Amino acid sequence: MLDLFGAPPLPGLATTNDLVTATEEKSLIAAIDAADLSPFRFQGWTGKRLTTSYGWTYDFDAGRVQRGGPFPEWLLPYRSRAARFARLAEEDLRQALLIRYGPGAGIGWHKDRPAYEHVVGLSLGAAATMRFRRRQGGKFERVNLPLPPRGAYHLAGEARHDWEHSIAEMELPRWSVTFRSLRDHLPEPLPDAT
Repeated sequence: MLDLFGAPPLPGLATTNDLVTATEEKSLIAAIDAADLSPFRFQGWTGKRLTTSYGWTYDFDAGRVQRGGPFPEWLLPYRSRAARFARLAEEDLRQALLIRYGPGAGIGWHKDRPAYEHVVGLSLGAAATMRFRRRQGGKFERVNLPLPPRGAYHLAGEARHDWEHSIAEMELPRWSVTFRSLRDHLPEPLPDAT
C-alpha cells in the first residue's frame, strides 16, 4: 500500500497484492489445513487460532526460540518467492509460522519476538486489516494496512521494531504464512527437506 506520492504508510513496510495466484491460494489453504496445527499457547493461555512452525519455533511458556522441524517441501517455493519480494536471500527466512484463524479469531497487539528480524507475511482466505500503533506521548499514533487475499507484507526497520501490530477478530476464516529471519546470534536451524 502506497500513498498518493508512492511512499509506504510506515518506513520499513512494503506490500504486494499478488504474491500467489488464486489456484496456489487454494492449494496453500489445503496444505495448511492438513498440517499438524494446534491451538496457539501463550503462558498457559490457549488462543482461538491454530498454528504450527517450521525451522524454528518460539516457546511462549519457556520464553525462548528453539529448533523445530524442517520446512516441508511444498512450502519451499513460497519461501523463495517471499524472499525475492523482501529482497532477502532465501536461506535468510529460517522460520515459517502457519496460522488458521477460524471465525472469532484475531491476534492482539504485539511486536514479533526480539529473536526475529525480518517478517514477511502472506495472507490467504478472507481479507483482513493489519492495525499498527505506537505510543506518542500520552496517545497512540495509528495506521491501518489492508491485507487482501494472496497479498503479502514485509516488516523491517521502523515498522518492525517501533510499531506494534494486531488483527481484529474476524467473522470469516483466514490463513497466513509468516516467514521470519533470525538475528545472527542463534545457532543454525535444521536443514530443509530435500
